[in-house]
Amino acid sequence: MSAVIAERLERDRAMHAALPVSGATLADLLAAADFLHHSVPSRTDLEESVRRLVGAGLLVIDEDLVVVAPAGEQLWRTRPFSGLSSAVVTLQTQLNRASAPGDADWHLDETTYAAAVREYSLRLADGR
Repeated sequence: MSAVIAERLERDRAMHAALPVSGATLADLLAAADFLHHSVPSRTDLEESVRRLVGAGLLVIDEDLVVVAPAGEQLWRTRPFSGLSSAVVTLQTQLNRASAPGDADWHLDETTYAAAVREYSLRLADGR
């Protein structure tokens, strides 16, 4: 859900600035996760989540950009439209029902994670 929100926000920003749409950064993903859950995921939690979602074909990682894959878009579009918290619970339930969780070979090193946290922290300080 954080990836969908982050990617949509980045898509809107890019369109308003007449820039190419490229996906969400890890800092964007942290910001959306903090918005949804009122906490920033740890490096380990973020890495595990992304590995599972990429392995399940719901996300694509291109360099340091996160892109919602067509299967992820389909899952998002077919969710019930009863509010954000309901959508989070519904999507989590659907993902938990998957026969086997995905597992991609993607690693988030401490330096990259720290840079994303720093970028997100600077945005908070700037009021963005």
